[in-house]
Amino acid sequence: MLESARDLLPVLRRGEDVAVVTVTRVARSAPRGVGASMAVTGDGAVIGSISGGCVEGESIALALAVLATGEARTASFGFSDETAHAAGLACGGSVEVIAYRVRATDAAARGALEDAAADRPVTIAIRDDGGVERITDGIELATPLGQCVAYRESRLLPGEHPTLVLSAAPRPRLLLVGAGEHAAALARIGSAAGWRVSVCDVWPLLVTPERFPTADEVVAAVPHEWLAALDPAGLDPRTAVCVLTHDERVDVPAIATALTLPVGFVGAMGARSTVAHRLRLLRERGLDEVTLARLHSPLGLDLGGSTPEESALSVLAEIVASRHGGSGAPLRERAGALHRRDEASVTREEPAEVRR
Repeated sequence: MLESARDLLPVLRRGEDVAVVTVTRVARSAPRGVGASMAVTGDGAVIGSISGGCVEGESIALALAVLATGEARTASFGFSDETAHAAGLACGGSVEVIAYRVRATDAAARGALEDAAADRPVTIAIRDDGGVERITDGIELATPLGQCVAYRESRLLPGEHPTLVLSAAPRPRLLLVGAGEHAAALARIGSAAGWRVSVCDVWPLLVTPERFPTADEVVAAVPHEWLAALDPAGLDPRTAVCVLTHDERVDVPAIATALTLPVGFVGAMGARSTVAHRLRLLRERGLDEVTLARLHSPLGLDLGGSTPEESALSVLAEIVASRHGGSGAPLRERAGALHRRDEASVTREEPAEVRR
């Protein structure tokens, strides 16, 4: 539900209730994990997706029934290879879902959605009767609920009355230095992939909302000064910095500054000769080999493309692979589960502030 906050809020603000169908359990292989949600409005409009194929059709019917009665319901899809394939689930996977109504007047639900839409961390609990409760920080870390809050996990907590905990972290940040065509393409692709995109360039005429309509922030400033002024509290290991300029007076200090930040990825576009020259200049600035080893340059995976959009795709692919420990190799060459969440249910990053 929280993942669709920006789409759900306008519906609730119009005074319309919605029904939400959320995945509570996944067995074997399935396209989406626990916490994936889709919503259905009174006129049958669908927001989001939980799988594909007949699962969506069955879920829509389930949601409309919940809208009509107001009573939460659960359902299971899949179980055998034949039924799983018919339901749009691969490899004999199965999913369990809960469908519940969210009223336009539900202050707890609307408040949680407002926070998620504003990129503020939020955790809610969905009771087995479909009620929505807000969970605040300060939960004991050693408890299962505390783990969900600390690591922004979505998980079904078992018990006499099972509770589905849904968590949302702020979108990961993508900080772009440079306002050329490659930056414009990367901003578009990054936004579509769920990143909070900021673009900085020294030229005010280039870094404008019109040139970067999908960016969350455009800044006309000296890039290394802008990077140095960023609040470290707003950066984390999911943050990626990409330097896309071709002027050593701009890109060298920007790279040097980026490598001092608490971010998970620093990359710089450039030909091999440019990269070698930059590395010499960075060493002259006193950067050691351990620090320079963090720099991804030349930037991007070898996809063979050359247009700004194709280059942007290769850059984002490397960022995603670096973040999740992917190899960048074709999936047909991967042994075992295709989705890493099928092997480990969560990938933990920096925890939220909680009472230990």
